[in-house]
Amino acid sequence: MEKVFQVLNQMVRDGEVQNYAIGGAIAAVFYVEPFATHDVDVFVMMETELTGLVTQIPGWEYLKKRGYTQTRGEAIVVEDWPVQFIPVSSALEEEAYLNASVLDFEGEPARVVLAEHLVALMLQAGRLKDFARVQMFLSQDAVDQEILSDIIRRHGLAEQWMKFNSRGLL
Repeated sequence: MEKVFQVLNQMVRDGEVQNYAIGGAIAAVFYVEPFATHDVDVFVMMETELTGLVTQIPGWEYLKKRGYTQTRGEAIVVEDWPVQFIPVSSALEEEAYLNASVLDFEGEPARVVLAEHLVALMLQAGRLKDFARVQMFLSQDAVDQEILSDIIRRHGLAEQWMKFNSRGLL
């Protein structure tokens, strides 16, 4: 994983991407006990056409020129890890991207989505596995409840929060 972060940091230094923010299960391991995942979710700002369509995923050509040519589904494999570049496409994702924190992973800095934003993104997705992960964050006191409540309020996630709470997982 350290090598993936090194490559991402080099992409920023080389101007290939403006910045990045690690999301999903890999981001979660910075805050709670690890759980299984098969890829690295990387939020990036992408240029779009006037139609709003993403025409080119940043990093693909850059990575291919450096020998990373294998793909798995929507991901490009970097040092044995499928890396999926996810365009920031909502106000919540943009806030998560902009407020990501630089954390240490075995001596390599990595920009990681804050725990409160991860929980909000999981609530927004609303899948059973996301609710289980939200419960993990809350039971391990990995989030600041006040900050989370503010994010939930500002991004219209009150209904998802009530749905989560109605499951009686806490």
